[in-house]
Amino acid sequence: MRLHSSRVLTVLASGLLLALLAACASPPASSSVTRDNAPRGAVLPDSQVSGAITKIAKKSVATLPTMRLAAGLASPTNRWFSGLVFGATPQPVFPLPLSFGLTDRGFSFGLPAVTSGANTISGGYTPSITVDAGAASSMITAYDDVSVTIDERNAAGKSVGSAVIAEGSPLVSFTAAQRVGLRLQQAFKSAGNGIWSTDIGGISYGLRTQGAVASDGGSVTLGAGESAVWFAVPAGGDVKTLGGSVAPLASVSTSYSTSHAAATTTLDYRTPGQQNTLIAALPHQRKTMDASTCTLGTYASIYGTMSLCSGTSLSWTVPALTPSNSLAVDTLSSADKAELRSQLATDIAQTAPLPADTYFGGKALYRLANLLQLATQLGDTAAASAASAKLTPALRQWMAPAGCTSAAQRCFVYDPKAHGLVGLAASFGSDAFNDHHFHYGYFLYAASVAAAHDDTLRTQIAPVMNLLAADLATSGPSKYFPQRRVFDPYAGHSWASGYSPFADGNNQESSSEAVSAWNGLALWGQLEKDAPLAREATWMLSSEAASANAYWTNFNQKDPSYSGYSHSIVSLNWGGKRDYATWFSADASAKLGILLIPMSPVAGYLGGDPARIAANLNGAAPNGYNVQFGDYLLMYSSLAGSSQATSALQTARTLPATSIDDANSRSYLLAWIMTHS
Repeated sequence: MRLHSSRVLTVLASGLLLALLAACASPPASSSVTRDNAPRGAVLPDSQVSGAITKIAKKSVATLPTMRLAAGLASPTNRWFSGLVFGATPQPVFPLPLSFGLTDRGFSFGLPAVTSGANTISGGYTPSITVDAGAASSMITAYDDVSVTIDERNAAGKSVGSAVIAEGSPLVSFTAAQRVGLRLQQAFKSAGNGIWSTDIGGISYGLRTQGAVASDGGSVTLGAGESAVWFAVPAGGDVKTLGGSVAPLASVSTSYSTSHAAATTTLDYRTPGQQNTLIAALPHQRKTMDASTCTLGTYASIYGTMSLCSGTSLSWTVPALTPSNSLAVDTLSSADKAELRSQLATDIAQTAPLPADTYFGGKALYRLANLLQLATQLGDTAAASAASAKLTPALRQWMAPAGCTSAAQRCFVYDPKAHGLVGLAASFGSDAFNDHHFHYGYFLYAASVAAAHDDTLRTQIAPVMNLLAADLATSGPSKYFPQRRVFDPYAGHSWASGYSPFADGNNQESSSEAVSAWNGLALWGQLEKDAPLAREATWMLSSEAASANAYWTNFNQKDPSYSGYSHSIVSLNWGGKRDYATWFSADASAKLGILLIPMSPVAGYLGGDPARIAANLNGAAPNGYNVQFGDYLLMYSSLAGSSQATSALQTARTLPATSIDDANSRSYLLAWIMTHS
């Protein structure tokens, strides 16, 4: 999520199969817990960050909205389900393939109707099935990366029962806390074998329950501990066949691994006795799964056709992306190196006063870090010293633990109510936890570059830098931070809105700044010799890059979901819709540029298909590169081939300075194109 653009404000974002393996862990004994899914040990556990927490200034920068959240749980900002938690009125959410919403007395859900227009692919909240539990209020009592448990409570505040929903699950599970009668707005009829069904708008929904279904199919009576599970039947599916793989869902655990070639994500869907359950796979997941493993039918979704599988886990791989803070400058000719040295001196001298907010301030530090790295690689000690003289004191100021006790900007505070780190001055709603990965990724990258040249600096800034990392990447039980604040392992990408006060769910615009964030995080983990952090960040980096291609810049236009959509990119993805739009500009260059910024050293993931690059650029800059984000568009064009890179380099030499972003410099622009020619 971004409310304005950086440019606008400156001038006036080996395949694995579906494993049918039982999970080892059982559901948590207590419902009011944050589930620990950390693989191979915790990442940035409390013992590692508590010392820094005690020293940093404490402040609640912005008032928290109303929360439907049990005591003891860290505020789950930036989640696909955040709209259920925050705000006076709960918002619909999109645990694809379903949409789901809370009502005054229970909940509703249904398969979204997917429609494609020229600029928007829609799949909004569709309350096909409504369950009246006699509830007066709702409370989130447990959550993990993928699932959420919602306690329905009567007027006396007593639990009636809990509903569990999860991404990838076509099920809504409800387990009674006491004897309860559930009234169904849509009558179900027996389909045999203990399965009940109803048809709504041409879509079948099934029901399997331990309770008693009324003869008219309009209500279900559950005893304490008994469950009812509703499920959506896919195209090509059979309600009775699917009913055999329906069991109440308790939670979902996440594990991952990385290798030189691939990053693997595994989600274990926990049910009583680890019975098989139904799991729907998105297109980016199915890409490396055996085609024979998910044949139970398909669901239409705004992200493409989903395939239904039966089992207890979902596992897939994406290509591994290696973290990097440098370009292959050593391969350049003497003439190219000489040109870069000359430009470096100009760019360092023309460095503007560093902004005081976390977004523009972070971008300015990132720009200096790339200048420092280039100067070092080119053996230009004078330029390196000049860049370091600007970057190092700025990092020290930002990372002073007590900085915000006496200053209102260029410092960070810990918000104990919201369980997170907030930089001052906040920008673009970062005090409401919007865009933290976009902002902090720039700091992490800049710090990893500067501190690699100065171990004294690393020691000085590490306490607060590790808190920035923890705000994004904590994994395991923590009283300070939620687990992996912004990253969604099922979707394979991050969500940018903190509180998600939208009827279309959460959203993310700048997929590239998300990739850049995980690159910076991995580099910092490597510098700190924090192997768990570096491993987790590399997994998120690889996953985010794969999803950026799959759903922002290089999606499969032949999928039916894109029929009627007129563009080759999607610039703003939501839970319930996808838009050719940005938060800040109607310009076509901005809609592609926000998916490229800041063209970090790992941005080669955007290449691979010259024809698609050409199509994307034709839509973004048909009349040349003297446009917003023109620098990034030129860098992107060089990924299409050597002739395009040669042309891009010629244009970059004379590109107006107004088309060079404040996170970039002409030196880095030229070096990036030179090293990709």
